[in-house]
Amino acid sequence: MSSLQVLCSGLPLRPLPQNQGRWAGVPHAPVRTPGLSPMEEQLALRNALRYFPPDVQELLAPEFAQELRLYGHIYMYRFCPNIEMRAYPIEQYPCQTKAAAAIMHMIMNNLDPAVAQFPQELVTYGGNGQVFSNWAQFWLTMYYLSKMTEEQTLVMYSGHPLGLFPSTPGVPRLVITNGMVIPNYSSRTEYEKLFALGVTMYGQMTAGSYCYIGPQGIVHGTVVRYWPHLYKRVNPGRRMWQEIVDKAALVKRHQQGWLMEVTDSLDHCIERLREARKKKEVLSLGYHGNVVDLWEHLVHELDTTGELLVDLGSDQTSCHNPFNGGYYPVQLSFIEAQHLMASNPPAFKDLVQESLRRHISAINRLAKENFFFWDYGNAFLLEAHRAGADVAKKGANKTEFRYPSYVQHIMGDIFSQGFGPFRWVCTSRDPQDLAVTDQLATSVLEKAIADGVKPSVKLQYMDNIRWIREAAKHQLVVGSQARILYSDQKGRVAIAVAINQAIARGNIKAPVVLSRDHHDVSGTDSPFRETSNVYDGSAFCADMAVQNFVGDACRGATWVALHNGGGVGWGEVINGGFGLMLDGSPEVEHKARMMLSWDVSNGVARRCWSGNPKAYEIICQTMQENSGLVVTLPHDVTDECMLQQALQP
Repeated sequence: MSSLQVLCSGLPLRPLPQNQGRWAGVPHAPVRTPGLSPMEEQLALRNALRYFPPDVQELLAPEFAQELRLYGHIYMYRFCPNIEMRAYPIEQYPCQTKAAAAIMHMIMNNLDPAVAQFPQELVTYGGNGQVFSNWAQFWLTMYYLSKMTEEQTLVMYSGHPLGLFPSTPGVPRLVITNGMVIPNYSSRTEYEKLFALGVTMYGQMTAGSYCYIGPQGIVHGTVVRYWPHLYKRVNPGRRMWQEIVDKAALVKRHQQGWLMEVTDSLDHCIERLREARKKKEVLSLGYHGNVVDLWEHLVHELDTTGELLVDLGSDQTSCHNPFNGGYYPVQLSFIEAQHLMASNPPAFKDLVQESLRRHISAINRLAKENFFFWDYGNAFLLEAHRAGADVAKKGANKTEFRYPSYVQHIMGDIFSQGFGPFRWVCTSRDPQDLAVTDQLATSVLEKAIADGVKPSVKLQYMDNIRWIREAAKHQLVVGSQARILYSDQKGRVAIAVAINQAIARGNIKAPVVLSRDHHDVSGTDSPFRETSNVYDGSAFCADMAVQNFVGDACRGATWVALHNGGGVGWGEVINGGFGLMLDGSPEVEHKARMMLSWDVSNGVARRCWSGNPKAYEIICQTMQENSGLVVTLPHDVTDECMLQQALQP
């Protein structure tokens, strides 16, 4: 078993580690089908071998070539570290600067098998959300981080550590870009080739920026953000079921406590749903099977008994990647689908699109009754529309379908008010430190309420106070000691300052990393999700996300990341994120105030300019409180007759 010191000592070459191949008993990424030409295969192999000196290339070349043929990518399984992969306490990492150790803590959390979807393929979540493209990149990155000083910055090109470059203490220690492909070549087909060549990768959102914290984030968003909007549509008592075709993933979620029960029987699913509704019982039930079968079974129950067993429905399928493991067609078993996906991609695509049409047909039948369906934001309705399913909405713009989007219609103006998913990680890995931060965050929000806030803000704060208390009670931590909540600019700054001061007093034992989901107020330009409620035509423009990345870097972020893809898919979105390490110093407190203010107000100002009245109100209030903020405000254009007359020939 390796140590962290060994892990940070560079690529293990003399001797080479033994090639263990793919591990048994853990989930693996689907086989990719990049369709490389012989010349491109040679280029992919050359690109992989350039990480290694000539004296080992002859040994590694046939091994890497076999990986390319078998799996469609060179992961370098031989170099998968022989260490318990998890986030270790920050003090255990060899480093010249604590910021580098904090980054290593976050990287290893993203690759922890308890957290990562396909750990040996370096995929954290979403089917293809890579932390790195191969294991050589991991080893080199850890080495560079261990040697980095406060006057160097590590530059990452789509998983590849370009190197350490001279900089100054006030700038980011790490700058990440993932998938920054020239727009005309940012297609799925080109992506598969470029990833196989080892020159780009899909970082999802928080996979490639090293800020993923496990299922807690998505559960928080569902419980706190959607439930208040949807509760009025549901009978008392809560039932939730989740469909998972991969049994290993189902077992993992059950063992971690996210699912109360699991079953592979459709009849048992129906029985438990009926029983839970009758008893008004809280239930989370995982079904091992294909969700289309379950939807169609619910339709059968409705048509034969007249009983509607479901009130609300959505779909979190990774339809950003529908033809390479993000969506499994109902016509095939899990194993059959994996084989066909690799052996005959066009036939697999046809079955996926046929399955999507069946999927929507069942939902449409239920929606004729008192059933409410919405798009969770992972391109489900977009791909269903492309498959020819009946999801069109008459008179709608091109970002709308017959069912609402959770940003567009359910969360509504929450981003426009500056609220979004703010999170932190206690690098001591001590649950007591997390408990202290929970108490600090709760106190900050309670004080804000006591001092007086608008009713809409008060409701948001109260929801999150309850969330923090319940999250601690239900032990929602997987991997690093992390917490998430939704907060606005004032709340984020106040929580950051409170935590930083607690570190200075010694109430928290080690630095705390602040971050957020890229799915946030300013972090993402995505016309079918985050910016779907921007109606001035700029929903397809990416200035906000790029400016946010640059602005965070200028204002003191410890690291910044900018990605193509994430959530909705490659070529469909530009998004970015940050990490900011709190160490208790006055300098970092100043950085937190500056950076977090920008990180929120950028997106609110953009939404203000696009005509959102709530964003207008928030930005005007913020300008009154901060004389350094001056934003161009739009004037109302309400005279429709004037517009029509001006455009007459």
